Amino acid sequence: MKHFARLFTELDGTTSTLAKVDALTRYFGRTSQEDAAWAVYFLSGGKPRQVVKTAALRGLACKAAGIEDWLFEECYQATGDLAEAIAYILPLDFQESDRGLADWIENRLLPLRGLPEAEVALRIRAYWRELDSQGRFLLTKLVGGSFRVGVSKLLVQRALAAHSGIDAKRIAQRMMGYMDAKVMPSADKYAALLASAEEGLEDVRDAGQPYPFFLAHQLDAPLEALDARLGPVGDWQVEWKYDGIRGQVVKRAGQVWLWSRGEELVTERFPEIVALAQTLPDGCVLDGEILVWRDPESAGANDEGSTGQGGPASFALLQQRIGRKTLGKKILADAPVTFMAYDLLELGGKDIRAEPQHRRRQQLENLLASRALKISPVERLASWQAFATLRQESRARGVEGFMLKRLDAAYGTGRTKADGLWWKWKIEPMTIDCVLIYAQAGHGRRASLYTDYTFAVWNRTPVDAGEAQAVVRAIQDRQAAQPDALQLVAFAKAYSGLTDEEFKQIDSIIRKTTLEKFGPVRSVRPTLVFELGFEGINRSPRHKSGLAVRFPRMLRIRSDKPLHEANTLDDLKTLLNL
Repeated sequence: MKHFARLFTELDGTTSTLAKVDALTRYFGRTSQEDAAWAVYFLSGGKPRQVVKTAALRGLACKAAGIEDWLFEECYQATGDLAEAIAYILPLDFQESDRGLADWIENRLLPLRGLPEAEVALRIRAYWRELDSQGRFLLTKLVGGSFRVGVSKLLVQRALAAHSGIDAKRIAQRMMGYMDAKVMPSADKYAALLASAEEGLEDVRDAGQPYPFFLAHQLDAPLEALDARLGPVGDWQVEWKYDGIRGQVVKRAGQVWLWSRGEELVTERFPEIVALAQTLPDGCVLDGEILVWRDPESAGANDEGSTGQGGPASFALLQQRIGRKTLGKKILADAPVTFMAYDLLELGGKDIRAEPQHRRRQQLENLLASRALKISPVERLASWQAFATLRQESRARGVEGFMLKRLDAAYGTGRTKADGLWWKWKIEPMTIDCVLIYAQAGHGRRASLYTDYTFAVWNRTPVDAGEAQAVVRAIQDRQAAQPDALQLVAFAKAYSGLTDEEFKQIDSIIRKTTLEKFGPVRSVRPTLVFELGFEGINRSPRHKSGLAVRFPRMLRIRSDKPLHEANTLDDLKTLLNL
Protein backbone atom coordinates (compact mmCIF):
# COMPACT_ATOMS: atom_id res chain seq x y z
CA MET A 1 0.00 0.00 0.00
CA LYS A 2 2.77 2.45 0.88
CA HIS A 3 4.32 2.20 -2.60
CA PHE A 4 0.99 2.87 -4.31
CA ALA A 5 0.32 5.75 -1.91
CA ARG A 6 3.65 7.31 -2.86
CA LEU A 7 2.88 6.83 -6.54
CA PHE A 8 -0.50 8.49 -6.02
CA THR A 9 1.19 11.47 -4.31
CA GLU A 10 3.77 11.74 -7.09
CA LEU A 11 1.11 11.68 -9.80
CA ASP A 12 -1.05 14.18 -7.98
CA GLY A 13 1.87 16.55 -7.54
CA THR A 14 2.71 17.15 -11.21
CA THR A 15 0.98 18.24 -14.38
CA SER A 16 3.79 16.97 -16.61
CA THR A 17 2.72 14.10 -18.85
CA LEU A 18 6.28 12.83 -19.17
CA ALA A 19 6.75 12.90 -15.40
CA LYS A 20 3.56 10.94 -14.86
CA VAL A 21 4.47 8.29 -17.43
CA ASP A 22 7.95 8.01 -15.90
CA ALA A 23 6.50 7.59 -12.38
CA LEU A 24 4.08 4.92 -13.59
CA THR A 25 6.79 3.06 -15.51
CA ARG A 26 9.05 2.98 -12.44
CA TYR A 27 6.19 1.72 -10.29
CA PHE A 28 5.31 -1.13 -12.68
CA GLY A 29 8.98 -2.05 -12.82
CA ARG A 30 9.34 -2.57 -9.09
CA THR A 31 5.96 -3.81 -7.85
CA SER A 32 4.47 -7.30 -7.85
CA GLN A 33 2.01 -8.42 -10.53
CA GLU A 34 -0.75 -8.73 -7.91
CA ASP A 35 -0.30 -5.11 -6.83
CA ALA A 36 0.20 -3.87 -10.39
CA ALA A 37 -3.09 -5.50 -11.41
CA TRP A 38 -5.02 -3.41 -8.87
CA ALA A 39 -3.00 -0.27 -9.66
CA VAL A 40 -3.92 -0.55 -13.35
CA TYR A 41 -7.58 -1.03 -12.37
CA PHE A 42 -7.76 2.08 -10.17
CA LEU A 43 -5.56 4.36 -12.29
CA SER A 44 -7.46 3.52 -15.49
CA GLY A 45 -10.83 4.49 -14.09
CA GLY A 46 -11.96 1.46 -12.09
CA LYS A 47 -14.23 2.65 -9.32
CA PRO A 48 -13.86 1.32 -5.78
CA ARG A 49 -17.20 0.67 -4.16
CA GLN A 50 -17.88 2.60 -1.00
CA VAL A 51 -17.47 0.21 1.93
CA VAL A 52 -17.65 2.79 4.74
CA LYS A 53 -20.05 5.73 4.74
CA THR A 54 -18.63 9.26 4.76
CA ALA A 55 -20.35 10.16 8.04
CA ALA A 56 -18.87 7.08 9.71
CA LEU A 57 -15.35 7.92 8.52
CA ARG A 58 -15.76 11.46 9.75
CA GLY A 59 -16.96 10.32 13.18
CA LEU A 60 -14.12 7.81 13.52
CA ALA A 61 -11.54 10.45 12.62
CA CYS A 62 -12.94 12.92 15.18
CA LYS A 63 -12.85 10.26 17.87
CA ALA A 64 -9.31 9.18 16.99
CA ALA A 65 -8.08 12.79 17.00
CA GLY A 66 -10.07 13.76 20.10
CA ILE A 67 -11.73 16.77 18.45
CA GLU A 68 -15.30 18.05 18.11
CA ASP A 69 -17.17 17.83 14.83
CA TRP A 70 -17.23 21.61 14.39
CA LEU A 71 -13.42 21.68 14.38
CA PHE A 72 -13.31 18.90 11.81
CA GLU A 73 -15.75 20.92 9.69
CA GLU A 74 -13.32 23.85 9.76
CA CYS A 75 -10.52 21.54 8.62
CA TYR A 76 -12.72 20.13 5.88
CA GLN A 77 -13.67 23.59 4.64
CA ALA A 78 -9.98 24.56 4.55
CA THR A 79 -8.91 21.49 2.55
CA GLY A 80 -12.08 20.86 0.55
CA ASP A 81 -11.43 17.12 0.69
CA LEU A 82 -12.60 14.62 3.31
CA ALA A 83 -9.63 12.25 2.98
CA GLU A 84 -7.15 15.11 3.18
CA ALA A 85 -8.81 16.53 6.28
CA ILE A 86 -8.76 13.11 7.95
CA ALA A 87 -5.09 12.56 7.07
CA TYR A 88 -4.22 15.93 8.65
CA ILE A 89 -6.05 15.50 11.95
CA LEU A 90 -5.18 11.88 12.81
CA PRO A 91 -2.45 11.40 15.45
CA LEU A 92 1.04 10.87 14.02
CA ASP A 93 1.61 7.62 15.93
CA PHE A 94 1.82 4.79 13.41
CA GLN A 95 3.83 1.66 12.70
CA GLU A 96 4.04 1.36 8.93
CA SER A 97 2.92 -1.91 7.38
CA ASP A 98 4.62 -3.62 4.43
CA ARG A 99 1.43 -5.21 3.13
CA GLY A 100 0.98 -4.80 -0.62
CA LEU A 101 -1.91 -3.10 -2.39
CA ALA A 102 -3.57 -6.38 -3.44
CA ASP A 103 -3.36 -7.72 0.12
CA TRP A 104 -4.96 -4.56 1.47
CA ILE A 105 -7.79 -4.58 -1.07
CA GLU A 106 -8.62 -8.28 -1.13
CA ASN A 107 -8.00 -9.29 2.48
CA ARG A 108 -8.81 -6.10 4.37
CA LEU A 109 -10.98 -3.60 2.53
CA LEU A 110 -13.37 -5.79 0.53
CA PRO A 111 -14.24 -7.97 3.57
CA LEU A 112 -15.49 -4.83 5.39
CA ARG A 113 -18.72 -5.02 3.42
CA GLY A 114 -21.55 -6.37 5.52
CA LEU A 115 -19.66 -6.34 8.84
CA PRO A 116 -21.31 -4.77 11.90
CA GLU A 117 -20.56 -1.06 12.28
CA ALA A 118 -18.64 -1.59 15.51
CA GLU A 119 -16.33 -4.12 13.84
CA VAL A 120 -15.79 -1.82 10.85
CA ALA A 121 -14.89 1.05 13.18
CA LEU A 122 -12.42 -1.13 15.08
CA ARG A 123 -10.70 -2.27 11.89
CA ILE A 124 -10.52 1.15 10.22
CA ARG A 125 -8.88 2.71 13.28
CA ALA A 126 -6.39 -0.17 13.41
CA TYR A 127 -5.64 0.24 9.70
CA TRP A 128 -4.99 3.97 10.09
CA ARG A 129 -2.35 3.16 12.71
CA GLU A 130 -0.43 1.09 10.12
CA LEU A 131 -0.12 3.94 7.62
CA ASP A 132 1.59 7.31 7.32
CA SER A 133 -0.36 10.39 6.21
CA GLN A 134 -0.07 9.48 2.50
CA GLY A 135 -1.34 5.97 3.19
CA ARG A 136 -4.18 7.21 5.38
CA PHE A 137 -5.25 9.64 2.67
CA LEU A 138 -5.29 6.86 0.09
CA LEU A 139 -7.06 4.37 2.38
CA THR A 140 -9.83 6.87 3.10
CA LYS A 141 -10.26 7.51 -0.63
CA LEU A 142 -10.56 3.78 -1.31
CA VAL A 143 -12.98 2.83 1.48
CA GLY A 144 -15.02 5.98 0.88
CA GLY A 145 -15.38 5.21 -2.84
CA SER A 146 -13.95 8.58 -3.92
CA PHE A 147 -10.61 7.56 -5.42
CA ARG A 148 -9.57 9.56 -8.47
CA VAL A 149 -6.25 10.88 -9.77
CA GLY A 150 -5.19 13.06 -12.68
CA VAL A 151 -4.03 10.22 -14.93
CA SER A 152 -5.73 9.11 -18.12
CA LYS A 153 -6.02 5.51 -19.25
CA LEU A 154 -3.84 6.48 -22.22
CA LEU A 155 -0.96 7.41 -19.88
CA VAL A 156 -1.29 4.09 -18.05
CA GLN A 157 -1.12 2.28 -21.39
CA ARG A 158 1.97 4.25 -22.42
CA ALA A 159 3.67 3.37 -19.14
CA LEU A 160 2.81 -0.32 -19.50
CA ALA A 161 4.16 -0.24 -23.05
CA ALA A 162 7.40 1.37 -21.89
CA HIS A 163 7.71 -1.17 -19.08
CA SER A 164 6.97 -4.26 -21.18
CA GLY A 165 8.05 -3.40 -24.71
CA ILE A 166 4.56 -4.33 -26.00
CA ASP A 167 2.96 -1.90 -28.46
CA ALA A 168 0.70 0.58 -26.65
CA LYS A 169 -2.16 -0.05 -29.11
CA ARG A 170 -2.08 -3.77 -28.37
CA ILE A 171 -2.17 -3.05 -24.64
CA ALA A 172 -5.10 -0.66 -25.17
CA GLN A 173 -7.02 -3.40 -26.95
CA ARG A 174 -6.25 -5.96 -24.25
CA MET A 175 -7.42 -3.52 -21.57
CA MET A 176 -10.94 -3.25 -22.97
CA GLY A 177 -13.17 -4.58 -20.20
CA TYR A 178 -10.33 -4.65 -17.66
CA MET A 179 -12.26 -2.28 -15.36
CA ASP A 180 -15.33 -4.54 -15.25
CA ALA A 181 -16.35 -4.44 -11.59
CA LYS A 182 -17.70 -8.00 -11.80
CA VAL A 183 -14.21 -9.46 -12.39
CA MET A 184 -11.51 -8.91 -9.78
CA PRO A 185 -8.06 -7.79 -11.02
CA SER A 186 -5.43 -10.53 -10.68
CA ALA A 187 -1.81 -11.32 -11.45
CA ASP A 188 -2.97 -13.50 -14.35
CA LYS A 189 -5.02 -10.67 -15.87
CA TYR A 190 -2.08 -8.31 -15.53
CA ALA A 191 0.30 -10.84 -17.08
CA ALA A 192 -2.09 -11.25 -20.02
CA LEU A 193 -1.89 -7.50 -20.68
CA LEU A 194 1.86 -7.70 -21.09
CA ALA A 195 2.24 -11.16 -22.65
CA SER A 196 4.56 -11.28 -25.67
CA ALA A 197 4.19 -13.29 -28.87
CA GLU A 198 7.13 -15.46 -27.84
CA GLU A 199 5.05 -16.69 -24.92
CA GLY A 200 2.47 -18.05 -27.35
CA LEU A 201 -0.02 -15.33 -26.52
CA GLU A 202 0.14 -13.16 -29.63
CA ASP A 203 -3.58 -12.51 -29.37
CA VAL A 204 -4.75 -12.77 -25.79
CA ARG A 205 -8.22 -11.36 -26.47
CA ASP A 206 -11.23 -13.41 -25.52
CA ALA A 207 -13.53 -14.10 -28.45
CA GLY A 208 -15.77 -11.20 -27.44
CA GLN A 209 -13.02 -8.62 -26.85
CA PRO A 210 -13.74 -5.25 -28.53
CA TYR A 211 -11.31 -2.62 -29.83
CA PRO A 212 -10.49 0.70 -28.11
CA PHE A 213 -12.88 3.40 -29.26
CA PHE A 214 -11.74 6.23 -31.54
CA LEU A 215 -12.99 9.59 -30.20
CA ALA A 216 -13.76 12.82 -32.02
CA HIS A 217 -12.60 16.37 -31.27
CA GLN A 218 -15.04 19.23 -30.79
CA LEU A 219 -15.18 21.60 -33.79
CA ASP A 220 -15.68 25.17 -32.57
CA ALA A 221 -14.50 27.11 -35.63
CA PRO A 222 -16.93 29.64 -37.13
CA LEU A 223 -18.50 28.82 -40.49
CA GLU A 224 -16.35 31.30 -42.40
CA ALA A 225 -13.19 29.55 -41.13
CA LEU A 226 -14.17 26.00 -42.12
CA ASP A 227 -12.71 26.10 -45.63
CA ALA A 228 -9.32 27.10 -44.25
CA ARG A 229 -9.57 24.77 -41.25
CA LEU A 230 -10.92 21.64 -42.95
CA GLY A 231 -10.25 22.11 -46.66
CA PRO A 232 -12.63 20.98 -49.42
CA VAL A 233 -15.95 19.40 -48.46
CA GLY A 234 -15.16 16.50 -50.76
CA ASP A 235 -12.34 15.35 -48.44
CA TRP A 236 -14.84 14.51 -45.70
CA GLN A 237 -17.52 11.97 -44.88
CA VAL A 238 -20.39 13.79 -43.14
CA GLU A 239 -22.91 11.89 -40.99
CA TRP A 240 -25.51 12.89 -38.43
CA LYS A 241 -24.36 12.72 -34.79
CA TYR A 242 -26.82 10.57 -32.87
CA ASP A 243 -27.55 11.00 -29.16
CA GLY A 244 -27.36 7.47 -27.78
CA ILE A 245 -24.82 5.13 -26.21
CA ARG A 246 -21.65 4.52 -28.19
CA GLY A 247 -21.14 0.79 -28.63
CA GLN A 248 -19.38 -2.02 -30.47
CA VAL A 249 -21.04 -5.16 -31.79
CA VAL A 250 -18.61 -8.10 -31.81
CA LYS A 251 -19.53 -11.27 -33.73
CA ARG A 252 -17.04 -14.11 -33.30
CA ALA A 253 -17.23 -17.86 -32.72
CA GLY A 254 -20.95 -17.86 -33.51
CA GLN A 255 -21.76 -15.48 -30.63
CA VAL A 256 -22.61 -11.79 -30.29
CA TRP A 257 -21.20 -9.43 -27.70
CA LEU A 258 -22.26 -5.80 -27.21
CA TRP A 259 -19.92 -3.37 -25.45
CA SER A 260 -20.50 0.24 -24.37
CA ARG A 261 -17.86 2.94 -24.66
CA GLY A 262 -17.59 2.76 -20.88
CA GLU A 263 -16.14 -0.75 -21.40
CA GLU A 264 -19.22 -2.39 -19.94
CA LEU A 265 -20.54 -5.61 -21.47
CA VAL A 266 -24.22 -4.81 -22.07
CA THR A 267 -25.24 -7.76 -24.26
CA GLU A 268 -28.05 -8.93 -22.00
CA ARG A 269 -29.62 -5.46 -21.77
CA PHE A 270 -30.32 -5.17 -25.50
CA PRO A 271 -31.61 -8.50 -26.87
CA GLU A 272 -33.03 -6.81 -29.99
CA ILE A 273 -29.52 -5.82 -31.10
CA VAL A 274 -28.19 -9.30 -30.41
CA ALA A 275 -30.95 -10.77 -32.59
CA LEU A 276 -30.16 -8.35 -35.42
CA ALA A 277 -26.42 -9.07 -35.21
CA GLN A 278 -26.81 -12.85 -35.32
CA THR A 279 -26.92 -12.66 -39.13
CA LEU A 280 -23.45 -11.07 -39.29
CA PRO A 281 -20.56 -13.29 -40.38
CA ASP A 282 -18.00 -14.42 -37.81
CA GLY A 283 -14.93 -12.24 -37.38
CA CYS A 284 -16.86 -8.99 -37.60
CA VAL A 285 -16.81 -5.88 -35.35
CA LEU A 286 -19.07 -2.83 -35.85
CA ASP A 287 -18.79 0.59 -34.21
CA GLY A 288 -21.96 2.61 -33.79
CA GLU A 289 -24.68 3.95 -31.54
CA ILE A 290 -27.28 2.23 -29.38
CA LEU A 291 -30.55 4.13 -29.87
CA VAL A 292 -34.22 3.94 -29.02
CA TRP A 293 -35.74 4.05 -32.49
CA ARG A 294 -39.34 4.75 -33.38
CA ASP A 295 -40.71 3.44 -36.67
CA PRO A 296 -43.27 5.73 -38.38
CA GLU A 297 -46.25 3.61 -37.36
CA SER A 298 -45.21 3.50 -33.68
CA ALA A 299 -43.88 7.05 -33.22
CA GLY A 300 -46.32 9.21 -31.34
CA ALA A 301 -46.85 12.48 -29.59
CA ASN A 302 -46.23 10.85 -26.21
CA ASP A 303 -42.50 10.61 -26.96
CA GLU A 304 -40.67 13.75 -25.86
CA GLY A 305 -39.07 15.24 -28.96
CA SER A 306 -40.82 12.83 -31.32
CA THR A 307 -41.99 14.11 -34.69
CA GLY A 308 -44.43 11.22 -35.13
CA GLN A 309 -42.57 10.31 -38.32
CA GLY A 310 -40.13 7.78 -36.92
CA GLY A 311 -36.47 8.14 -36.07
CA PRO A 312 -34.36 8.36 -32.90
CA ALA A 313 -36.24 8.98 -29.66
CA SER A 314 -34.89 11.14 -26.84
CA PHE A 315 -31.97 10.00 -24.73
CA ALA A 316 -34.26 10.21 -21.70
CA LEU A 317 -36.23 7.23 -23.03
CA LEU A 318 -33.00 5.29 -23.50
CA GLN A 319 -32.05 6.14 -19.90
CA GLN A 320 -35.25 4.47 -18.69
CA ARG A 321 -34.21 1.35 -20.53
CA ILE A 322 -30.65 1.45 -19.14
CA GLY A 323 -31.85 1.64 -15.55
CA ARG A 324 -34.00 -1.50 -15.72
CA LYS A 325 -32.61 -4.69 -14.18
CA THR A 326 -35.29 -6.80 -15.82
CA LEU A 327 -36.72 -6.29 -19.30
CA GLY A 328 -40.45 -6.88 -19.35
CA LYS A 329 -42.70 -6.71 -22.39
CA LYS A 330 -43.78 -3.15 -21.60
CA ILE A 331 -40.30 -1.61 -21.50
CA LEU A 332 -39.31 -3.52 -24.65
CA ALA A 333 -42.39 -2.10 -26.39
CA ASP A 334 -42.06 1.44 -24.98
CA ALA A 335 -38.33 1.77 -25.69
CA PRO A 336 -37.44 -0.39 -28.72
CA VAL A 337 -33.69 -0.33 -29.26
CA THR A 338 -31.60 -0.63 -32.42
CA PHE A 339 -27.95 -0.28 -33.41
CA MET A 340 -26.90 2.46 -35.85
CA ALA A 341 -23.64 1.25 -37.39
CA TYR A 342 -21.17 3.80 -38.73
CA ASP A 343 -17.83 2.01 -38.91
CA LEU A 344 -16.36 -1.44 -39.54
CA LEU A 345 -13.30 -2.39 -37.48
CA GLU A 346 -12.90 -6.07 -38.27
CA LEU A 347 -13.99 -8.17 -41.23
CA GLY A 348 -13.31 -11.85 -41.82
CA GLY A 349 -11.32 -11.92 -38.58
CA LYS A 350 -8.92 -9.24 -39.91
CA ASP A 351 -8.31 -5.94 -38.12
CA ILE A 352 -9.03 -3.28 -40.77
CA ARG A 353 -8.74 -0.16 -38.59
CA ALA A 354 -5.62 1.00 -40.46
CA GLU A 355 -7.52 1.12 -43.75
CA PRO A 356 -8.80 4.57 -44.81
CA GLN A 357 -12.26 5.75 -43.81
CA HIS A 358 -13.72 5.59 -47.33
CA ARG A 359 -12.65 1.95 -47.76
CA ARG A 360 -14.02 0.89 -44.37
CA ARG A 361 -17.29 2.68 -45.22
CA GLN A 362 -17.63 0.82 -48.54
CA GLN A 363 -17.04 -2.51 -46.82
CA LEU A 364 -19.60 -1.57 -44.15
CA GLU A 365 -22.21 -0.77 -46.80
CA ASN A 366 -21.51 -4.06 -48.60
CA LEU A 367 -21.77 -6.00 -45.33
CA LEU A 368 -25.10 -4.47 -44.23
CA ALA A 369 -26.74 -4.15 -47.66
CA SER A 370 -29.05 -7.13 -47.13
CA ARG A 371 -29.29 -7.05 -43.32
CA ALA A 372 -31.70 -5.39 -40.90
CA LEU A 373 -29.03 -3.49 -38.95
CA LYS A 374 -29.21 0.24 -39.61
CA ILE A 375 -26.31 2.13 -41.18
CA SER A 376 -25.70 5.80 -40.53
CA PRO A 377 -26.59 7.76 -43.69
CA VAL A 378 -23.93 9.94 -45.31
CA GLU A 379 -24.96 13.45 -46.37
CA ARG A 380 -23.42 14.87 -49.55
CA LEU A 381 -23.60 18.63 -50.18
CA ALA A 382 -21.53 21.09 -52.20
CA SER A 383 -20.29 23.44 -49.45
CA TRP A 384 -19.82 23.93 -45.72
CA GLN A 385 -22.47 26.67 -45.95
CA ALA A 386 -24.95 24.09 -47.24
CA PHE A 387 -24.07 21.76 -44.38
CA ALA A 388 -24.47 24.60 -41.86
CA THR A 389 -27.97 25.23 -43.20
CA LEU A 390 -28.88 21.53 -42.99
CA ARG A 391 -27.42 21.32 -39.47
CA GLN A 392 -30.16 23.68 -38.28
CA GLU A 393 -32.59 20.75 -38.67
CA SER A 394 -30.70 18.70 -36.06
CA ARG A 395 -33.13 19.03 -33.16
CA ALA A 396 -36.12 18.34 -35.38
CA ARG A 397 -34.36 15.16 -36.50
CA GLY A 398 -33.49 14.16 -32.90
CA VAL A 399 -29.72 14.43 -33.44
CA GLU A 400 -26.91 16.61 -32.06
CA GLY A 401 -25.33 17.89 -35.28
CA PHE A 402 -22.78 16.32 -37.63
CA MET A 403 -19.81 13.98 -37.44
CA LEU A 404 -17.02 14.89 -39.87
CA LYS A 405 -14.56 12.11 -40.80
CA ARG A 406 -11.65 12.53 -43.17
CA LEU A 407 -11.93 10.06 -46.02
CA ASP A 408 -8.28 9.07 -45.64
CA ALA A 409 -8.45 8.68 -41.84
CA ALA A 410 -7.56 5.42 -40.13
CA TYR A 411 -9.51 4.34 -37.04
CA GLY A 412 -7.34 5.48 -34.13
CA THR A 413 -7.29 4.85 -30.40
CA GLY A 414 -8.81 7.34 -27.98
CA ARG A 415 -8.86 11.08 -28.74
CA THR A 416 -5.76 11.36 -30.91
CA LYS A 417 -4.99 13.01 -34.24
CA ALA A 418 -2.06 10.70 -34.99
CA ASP A 419 -3.99 8.04 -36.92
CA GLY A 420 -6.80 10.03 -38.44
CA LEU A 421 -9.21 12.83 -37.77
CA TRP A 422 -12.84 12.96 -36.68
CA TRP A 423 -14.66 16.13 -35.66
CA LYS A 424 -18.02 16.51 -33.92
CA TRP A 425 -19.79 19.60 -35.24
CA LYS A 426 -22.56 19.97 -32.71
CA ILE A 427 -25.45 22.39 -32.75
CA GLU A 428 -25.40 25.31 -30.35
CA PRO A 429 -26.63 24.41 -26.86
CA MET A 430 -30.06 25.31 -25.55
CA THR A 431 -29.80 28.34 -23.28
CA ILE A 432 -31.75 29.86 -20.42
CA ASP A 433 -31.18 32.86 -18.15
CA CYS A 434 -31.45 31.80 -14.52
CA VAL A 435 -30.77 32.94 -10.96
CA LEU A 436 -28.08 31.68 -8.57
CA ILE A 437 -29.67 30.53 -5.28
CA TYR A 438 -27.23 27.99 -3.69
CA ALA A 439 -23.45 27.53 -3.75
CA GLN A 440 -20.97 24.92 -2.59
CA ALA A 441 -17.18 24.89 -2.50
CA GLY A 442 -15.33 23.06 -5.24
CA HIS A 443 -12.67 20.37 -4.98
CA GLY A 444 -8.93 20.18 -5.54
CA ARG A 445 -7.45 23.55 -6.45
CA ARG A 446 -10.92 25.11 -6.16
CA ALA A 447 -11.52 23.83 -2.64
CA SER A 448 -11.26 27.35 -1.18
CA LEU A 449 -13.75 28.85 -3.64
CA TYR A 450 -17.52 28.51 -4.07
CA THR A 451 -17.75 27.16 -7.62
CA ASP A 452 -20.62 24.61 -7.61
CA TYR A 453 -23.90 26.44 -8.09
CA THR A 454 -27.63 25.71 -8.05
CA PHE A 455 -29.81 27.77 -10.37
CA ALA A 456 -33.51 28.63 -10.46
CA VAL A 457 -36.08 30.16 -12.82
CA TRP A 458 -39.30 31.98 -12.03
CA ASN A 459 -42.48 29.91 -11.77
CA ARG A 460 -44.14 32.67 -13.86
CA THR A 461 -43.13 35.99 -15.35
CA PRO A 462 -42.82 38.71 -12.66
CA VAL A 463 -45.15 41.65 -13.10
CA ASP A 464 -42.21 44.04 -12.69
CA ALA A 465 -38.92 44.53 -10.86
CA GLY A 466 -40.79 45.39 -7.68
CA GLU A 467 -42.55 42.03 -7.50
CA ALA A 468 -39.24 40.22 -8.02
CA GLN A 469 -37.60 42.23 -5.24
CA ALA A 470 -40.48 41.37 -2.94
CA VAL A 471 -39.63 37.69 -3.45
CA VAL A 472 -35.98 38.43 -2.63
CA ARG A 473 -37.01 40.16 0.61
CA ALA A 474 -39.24 37.23 1.54
CA ILE A 475 -36.35 34.80 0.98
CA GLN A 476 -34.08 37.03 3.05
CA ASP A 477 -36.65 37.08 5.88
CA ARG A 478 -37.00 33.25 5.73
CA GLN A 479 -40.65 33.47 4.72
CA ALA A 480 -42.11 30.34 3.14
CA ALA A 481 -43.28 30.82 -0.42
CA GLN A 482 -47.04 30.60 -0.99
CA PRO A 483 -48.10 27.95 -3.59
CA ASP A 484 -49.67 30.42 -6.03
CA ALA A 485 -47.26 33.30 -5.43
CA LEU A 486 -44.27 34.29 -7.52
CA GLN A 487 -41.23 32.20 -6.54
CA LEU A 488 -37.91 30.87 -7.77
CA VAL A 489 -37.83 27.15 -8.62
CA ALA A 490 -34.50 25.29 -8.64
CA PHE A 491 -33.91 23.30 -11.83
CA ALA A 492 -30.18 22.72 -12.45
CA LYS A 493 -26.68 22.56 -10.97
CA ALA A 494 -23.48 23.57 -12.77
CA TYR A 495 -19.82 23.95 -11.89
CA SER A 496 -18.03 24.64 -15.19
CA GLY A 497 -17.82 27.32 -17.83
CA LEU A 498 -16.36 30.32 -15.99
CA THR A 499 -12.75 31.48 -15.87
CA ASP A 500 -10.73 31.36 -12.65
CA GLU A 501 -11.03 35.13 -12.34
CA GLU A 502 -14.82 34.99 -12.75
CA PHE A 503 -15.08 32.27 -10.11
CA LYS A 504 -13.14 34.51 -7.71
CA GLN A 505 -15.50 37.41 -8.38
CA ILE A 506 -18.59 35.26 -7.81
CA ASP A 507 -17.06 33.69 -4.69
CA SER A 508 -16.67 37.14 -3.17
CA ILE A 509 -20.32 37.98 -3.89
CA ILE A 510 -21.51 34.64 -2.46
CA ARG A 511 -19.69 35.25 0.83
CA LYS A 512 -21.27 38.71 1.11
CA THR A 513 -24.80 37.56 0.27
CA THR A 514 -24.98 34.27 2.22
CA LEU A 515 -28.29 33.80 4.03
CA GLU A 516 -27.93 30.34 5.60
CA LYS A 517 -25.46 27.46 5.79
CA PHE A 518 -26.49 23.81 5.36
CA GLY A 519 -23.27 21.91 5.96
CA PRO A 520 -21.06 22.71 2.95
CA VAL A 521 -23.92 24.43 1.08
CA ARG A 522 -24.82 28.12 1.36
CA SER A 523 -28.09 29.70 0.37
CA VAL A 524 -27.54 33.16 -1.09
CA ARG A 525 -29.67 36.22 -1.62
CA PRO A 526 -30.78 36.14 -5.26
CA THR A 527 -28.78 38.85 -7.02
CA LEU A 528 -26.96 37.18 -9.93
CA VAL A 529 -28.31 36.10 -13.32
CA PHE A 530 -26.37 33.59 -15.45
CA GLU A 531 -26.82 32.26 -18.95
CA LEU A 532 -26.83 28.47 -18.67
CA GLY A 533 -26.27 26.17 -21.65
CA PHE A 534 -27.28 22.51 -21.90
CA GLU A 535 -27.52 19.77 -24.52
CA GLY A 536 -31.05 18.57 -23.90
CA ILE A 537 -34.09 18.72 -21.65
CA ASN A 538 -36.74 16.24 -20.59
CA ARG A 539 -39.50 15.82 -18.05
CA SER A 540 -38.44 14.41 -14.70
CA PRO A 541 -40.85 13.74 -11.80
CA ARG A 542 -37.83 13.40 -9.48
CA HIS A 543 -37.05 17.11 -9.71
CA LYS A 544 -39.06 19.90 -8.08
CA SER A 545 -39.21 21.77 -11.38
CA GLY A 546 -40.48 18.65 -13.15
CA LEU A 547 -37.62 19.01 -15.63
CA ALA A 548 -34.03 17.81 -16.00
CA VAL A 549 -31.34 19.19 -18.32
CA ARG A 550 -28.32 17.37 -19.77
CA PHE A 551 -24.72 18.58 -19.34
CA PRO A 552 -25.49 22.07 -17.94
CA ARG A 553 -22.64 24.60 -17.90
CA MET A 554 -22.36 28.33 -17.36
CA LEU A 555 -21.93 30.31 -20.57
CA ARG A 556 -21.65 33.79 -19.07
CA ILE A 557 -22.60 36.04 -16.18
CA ARG A 558 -25.54 38.24 -17.21
CA SER A 559 -24.54 41.45 -15.41
CA ASP A 560 -26.65 43.26 -17.99
CA LYS A 561 -29.88 41.48 -17.07
CA PRO A 562 -32.03 42.43 -14.04
CA LEU A 563 -33.42 39.71 -11.82
CA HIS A 564 -37.02 39.99 -12.99
CA GLU A 565 -35.98 39.33 -16.62
CA ALA A 566 -34.64 35.84 -15.88
CA ASN A 567 -36.52 33.05 -17.64
CA THR A 568 -39.49 31.04 -16.39
CA LEU A 569 -40.56 27.42 -16.12
CA ASP A 570 -42.75 27.95 -19.18
CA ASP A 571 -39.66 29.03 -21.13
CA LEU A 572 -37.97 25.77 -20.16
CA LYS A 573 -41.02 23.76 -21.15
CA THR A 574 -41.02 25.45 -24.55
CA LEU A 575 -37.56 23.97 -25.14
CA LEU A 576 -39.02 20.47 -24.74
CA ASN A 577 -40.52 20.76 -28.21
CA LEU A 578 -37.39 22.04 -30.00
